[in-house]
Amino acid sequence: MSSPSNPTDTGLVPIRRALLSVHDKTGLPELARALADAGAELLASGGTRSSLTALGLPVTEVAEFTGQPEILGGRVKTLHPRIHAGILARRDIPGDMATLESQGFPTIDLVVVNLYPFEATIARPGATLDEAIENIDVGGPTLIRAAAKNHAHVAVLTDPGQYERLVAALRSSGGTTLADRRLLARAAFRHTARYDRAVATYLERAFRSPDEAEADEMFPAELGLGFVRRSPLRYGENPHQRAAFYVEPAPVGPNLATASVRHGKELSYNNLLDLDSALRLIRLFAEPAACILKHNNPCGAAVADDPASAFERAYEGDPVSAFGGIVALNRPVDRATAERMAAPGRFLEAIVAPGFEPDAFEWLTTKPTWRNSVRLIDLGAPIGPDVPPALGFDLRRIEGGLLVQDWDRLEPDPAAGTIATRRAPTDAERTDLAFAWRVCAAVKSNAIVLASGGQLVGVGAGQMSRLDSVRIAVEKAGPRARGAVLASDAFFPFRDGPDVAAAAGVTAIIQPGGSKRDDETVQACDEHGIAMILTGRRHFRH
Repeated sequence: MSSPSNPTDTGLVPIRRALLSVHDKTGLPELARALADAGAELLASGGTRSSLTALGLPVTEVAEFTGQPEILGGRVKTLHPRIHAGILARRDIPGDMATLESQGFPTIDLVVVNLYPFEATIARPGATLDEAIENIDVGGPTLIRAAAKNHAHVAVLTDPGQYERLVAALRSSGGTTLADRRLLARAAFRHTARYDRAVATYLERAFRSPDEAEADEMFPAELGLGFVRRSPLRYGENPHQRAAFYVEPAPVGPNLATASVRHGKELSYNNLLDLDSALRLIRLFAEPAACILKHNNPCGAAVADDPASAFERAYEGDPVSAFGGIVALNRPVDRATAERMAAPGRFLEAIVAPGFEPDAFEWLTTKPTWRNSVRLIDLGAPIGPDVPPALGFDLRRIEGGLLVQDWDRLEPDPAAGTIATRRAPTDAERTDLAFAWRVCAAVKSNAIVLASGGQLVGVGAGQMSRLDSVRIAVEKAGPRARGAVLASDAFFPFRDGPDVAAAAGVTAIIQPGGSKRDDETVQACDEHGIAMILTGRRHFRH
């Protein structure tokens, strides 16, 4: 809040009376004490009043102020002319002030409201429709909108993060300026708009009729985006592009919206893209796993008995590409893992994991070549296939519109598809096929992945020809291709891809199938003694 020296220039309004009705009571004691110290009369109801009286502050119960007790189990308490006239009256309109005087209604200069936790309620597993309905706030949005509409004379606070600045303004000038109130009104209408969008989206799904089309059941007729700006970014994909990081109003983690950056420079646009891709991959594994990404594609991935070994095997998959990469683990980083990460000649851009043990954190943040560069991101919670998947939709912007789809979910048992060849995969091959299929789902299409012994050994990504992707993956693997398995994110249109893989020594393939020439691909595998599983489900990632 600003601190004006000339009230006539800034529209300073002293706060003589404040109405407080909050569900989230964070910061309430400090704010209420500052208001009382400034001589403001405090009005409150329900739990807010109880909290204030417990602090020993003088407070007037809303029911006492209006002369009307709460009714309908508390559904109606602030919806009263004495309150809303005091908020909406225009102080510079003689008729408005005469009406207040004739009715004996005092003015209200500040409204402090935050709303019932509707979004948190519906995000809770097992939440019922009745619970959702009871968490639709009515009086709160009405108070907020009234105060924001009359911002020329009334201030409105909707977030505990706004309290500190108001307290500072009270202590310096005793009130709010017009500039202050305009900013608060803008934030207030954003707040109620986001809240209403959440309610509308939920009810559209909850009340869909039986005759609505399947697409309409899943996707709302209007898609309102209520993301909140977390932070500006230095730039976007390129230095000439401006960028910012937005998060869901009530993000459900673990993900980058709920994680904390415990060390290092701020994350860049490209860092966030790579970290998100790394998390999408690493959460697919139950056993200790590590992956390394460069330019949104995995260049290393492995599973092992412990995180240190998993990281080492992931790094060995492609040490050249791993330099400057993004690392994700599904286990906390311990000292042994940290030492391998910071081994001489190695450099990593960022590490994300569900925690860092104290000695590992110290090791990574005190190494001279690392402490000023590496970013350490703590998810703060376990991650794995048993953790609930992301909520909402997968969104992608195009000019003039938005593409919306549900998230791509991987099969629980990737290797449980149809065996199309005469030879079935061995148990070891089946394990590697499941590993390769998980990694392949995180590679840009056309995607080809070679794996051996729970380790990624070759990747062909983002090629216009699937055959070229096979050739690149085989070249990356080198001699490690012999005895490896191959995963393809979509079907082979011709047998040439399996032929190249067979020549390199690949022994088993997993792919969706669905090509008109599947018979030719199966025949090629049979000729080479390759086992092949058809999943019936592709995983393009454009």
